[in-house]
Amino acid sequence: MTSSVWEAIRAVESMAVMDAGLSQSRCSHLRDFLRETLQFWHKIIKDRLAGDLEKVLTQLHWPIISPPTQSLTPTANGQELASQLELLVAQLLALQTPDDLVSQRTFASSKAETSTQGAPSAPPSPQAPPLCLPIQIMLQPLSKRFRYHFYGNRQTNTLSKPEWYLTQVLMWIGNSTTFMEEKIQPILDRAGATIIARVELCRGLLSLVQEKVTGDASRLLYDDALFCHLVEEVLQFEKELRSNHSYPASLPGLLHLLLEDAILQKWLTVEKKMAVEKVDAMLSAEGAWSSQYKDIRDMDELKSPDCAETFMTLLQVITDRYQALPCVSAQLKFLELQRELVDDFRIRLTQVMKEESRCPLSPRYCAILNAVNYISTILTDWGDNVFFLQLQQAAVSLGDEAVVGGLGMMEMGRLASLEGSLFEGLLALLDRLKGDMMGRLLDGIMRDITEKATAYCQDRWFSHPSQHDMSAMTLSSSACPMMLCIRDSLLNLHQVLSLSLFQLAWQGLAERLDSFLYQELILSNHFSDGGAAQLQFDMTRNLFPLFGHYCKRPENFFKHVKEACIIVCLNVGSAILLRTLIKESEEETRDWTGRDDPSPQSALNELGVYYLAPCDVFILLNLRASWPGQ
Repeated sequence: MTSSVWEAIRAVESMAVMDAGLSQSRCSHLRDFLRETLQFWHKIIKDRLAGDLEKVLTQLHWPIISPPTQSLTPTANGQELASQLELLVAQLLALQTPDDLVSQRTFASSKAETSTQGAPSAPPSPQAPPLCLPIQIMLQPLSKRFRYHFYGNRQTNTLSKPEWYLTQVLMWIGNSTTFMEEKIQPILDRAGATIIARVELCRGLLSLVQEKVTGDASRLLYDDALFCHLVEEVLQFEKELRSNHSYPASLPGLLHLLLEDAILQKWLTVEKKMAVEKVDAMLSAEGAWSSQYKDIRDMDELKSPDCAETFMTLLQVITDRYQALPCVSAQLKFLELQRELVDDFRIRLTQVMKEESRCPLSPRYCAILNAVNYISTILTDWGDNVFFLQLQQAAVSLGDEAVVGGLGMMEMGRLASLEGSLFEGLLALLDRLKGDMMGRLLDGIMRDITEKATAYCQDRWFSHPSQHDMSAMTLSSSACPMMLCIRDSLLNLHQVLSLSLFQLAWQGLAERLDSFLYQELILSNHFSDGGAAQLQFDMTRNLFPLFGHYCKRPENFFKHVKEACIIVCLNVGSAILLRTLIKESEEETRDWTGRDDPSPQSALNELGVYYLAPCDVFILLNLRASWPGQ
């Protein structure tokens, strides 16, 4: 009545302190009387200050609905308005403690009523202290507008357009930032309040959005398309709120609303359903097994077909969606969904591979092999990704059954020490499939080579005339079909396989060729001096160079053939001495240590033979077509 606002505020604050002190008192009548008196005077003072603040804010053109077109510099009475604004904000801040007390009591009683009525409530917003009074009052006109447009029968209130109210709130935040920073923040700073005005306004607007999203989400649980749209818009809103408006990560946004059991389970179900549908579509697409980068050499190193690349992009999009969730256990559920999708895709690839396995050299078969390798490569990279490493640590510490269930102590230890990865099991299955497919591919190539090499293996090696001039030698005519087949196979593999797979393929082919030529050609024939020289020429000047395009020393991948050629091409004297040495070493049981005679192995090493055992060399020496005196 005397306009002594500060004295009134101090009196109310004193009552609030007394009320808190009597909270445990059994003097119920005194306690109730004090609370009623506090609420009575608190409302009178708050209403008066709120009314005065609203008048001042109106003169300052608050709320700012559209982007400000002129500077916020005050006009003629600007100084007076600024003084009034500062006084009212300071007084409302002083009324904060009793306001919090009254608000908490009101909230508790309304919550009790709601729970007795059995009405659903929104998930509690974690770490949400009450808004400061000045911001509460500034929010009122925005709250009225929000409820007017996005509740009831308005055309702007539609479940299919959550982006309308989410975008509107982001626009209000953006339009109000300058006003909050230039007009309100300096007043809060001078009053000693540790409050960021812009963030406080965001919190208030978010409470409106949280209530709206909670209501809409519960109504969309049976409409997959609209539910997905709502989730996408909420995630986009959260991203813009954090990045464009610098909303602190320590304060809750909207993502905690998606963690409510029914909503999270629906999200997981829809995510899986849509992923399976997309996989079906991508595998049946016309260009599923061709690479979109096939004409760009620098970008086509992995030669991944479109279906594999699209699938991994799909998994990455799922990761991007759940990565920002504030709950590790929810993230682990999505991770398990991803692992399930990868395993399902692996099974589908296996089924398609079996259909194509009759022709392992076909482009589609090689595309499937590239797809397996591509997925394996990406998952290996993910295993070293910081986000997945953090999930791995969380899964181990939480003992998540879905992720680490069934693992032994050793596997758990490897995960805990970050030696293993969450994708290890999938990678093992993919590697097994890759190895199986590579084996079938090389077996198919070897069947063609074996067929072309029949005449070469059955050549009359024991009757070849001696060649004194190596420069006059040419490739054996019977070897031409085999060499052409090998060359064409290597060129084809180089074109259709990714670089890492081609490395495995040509090395595997070299290993198989080495074994085949050693067993079927060298050990199955006798060689004259001319035949041995021709064999060495065919191998060293024709076969090895075919692989020389892909490595510096191709002969190292043909150890059997290279060393066998050395042995069968020995001159007669050296061959006799070596055969005698090996024969004596087999007949005598005494140790060679301390003897002047070289051991068979050291003698072989001097000749450049390190891989073949003396017993194998003895067999090769006996393949000479003639010995002196025979």
